[in-house]
Amino acid sequence: MSETAPQAVKKYLLDLQERICAELESEDGTGRFVEDAWQRAEGGGGRSRVLADGAVIEKGGVNFSHVFGERMPASATAHRPELAGRSFQAMGVSLVIHPRNPYVPTSHANVRFFIAEKDGEAPVWWFGGGFDLTPYYGFEDDARAWHRAARDACQPFGAELYPEFKKWCDDYFFIKHRNEPRGVGGLFFDDFNRLGFEQSFAFMRSVGDAFIRAYRPIMAARKALPYGERERDFQLYRRGRYVEFNLVYDRGTLFGLQSGGRTESILMSLPPLVRWDYHRQPQPGSEEARLHEEFLIHREWLDD
Repeated sequence: MSETAPQAVKKYLLDLQERICAELESEDGTGRFVEDAWQRAEGGGGRSRVLADGAVIEKGGVNFSHVFGERMPASATAHRPELAGRSFQAMGVSLVIHPRNPYVPTSHANVRFFIAEKDGEAPVWWFGGGFDLTPYYGFEDDARAWHRAARDACQPFGAELYPEFKKWCDDYFFIKHRNEPRGVGGLFFDDFNRLGFEQSFAFMRSVGDAFIRAYRPIMAARKALPYGERERDFQLYRRGRYVEFNLVYDRGTLFGLQSGGRTESILMSLPPLVRWDYHRQPQPGSEEARLHEEFLIHREWLDD
């Protein structure tokens, strides 16, 4: 890996943020991302972009960050003792889109690069990321198209990657205290360096580029569907599950808060409106029940 490799990754990530924001603005039609550049006292910073109250996107955040420091946070070295005493850089693009229409699913994606260095020793580095989909009302066509995009992003790098990272996504985005998946999954990978730097970087780019190609057609197909108070109420209730996962389990959220990251940017993933109801159960035979019975389960979407 060359000394300029982190700069190449950063250049790609900044361009990815630009492209995703442009595509989302185009699909929304009226909303525009507002940029907030920030600096971190311990080293580094980023640019957060948020679109609020758009025609299609109720709240969407697309965040780029590049943070660095002379010492790894203790929370990280507890799990990775080989990183102790190393300087580090962590950079990535992370996004969450909360549409207004309950028939348009929430989506999440991130791609990231981490490197830890120490004089006289080889750097420790890896890529991570993925994307996943959280519908409130299930559409088989959407789930299958989403997983086809995930499979196609992995295919040039080995047929084994999609099933491996699809399962990792299913296992990771699982709300243990509710005993249910967060959505219909997608891809999740971390600590990825097995292909060497150039090909591992190419794989990360393939995943990053695939997100908007997969998500925008779903937004386009569902954004004009009529809905009423019932569907909106159920959407806000199910958003509560999204919040629970992000605040209790999500590694990125926890690492960001524990390492002194910028709180507003870290928590931009949370929806603007949400509700919790005590022991709520969907009506048997309803579309709300169908979400639980047919979509919030681990399925092999491309084999059914």
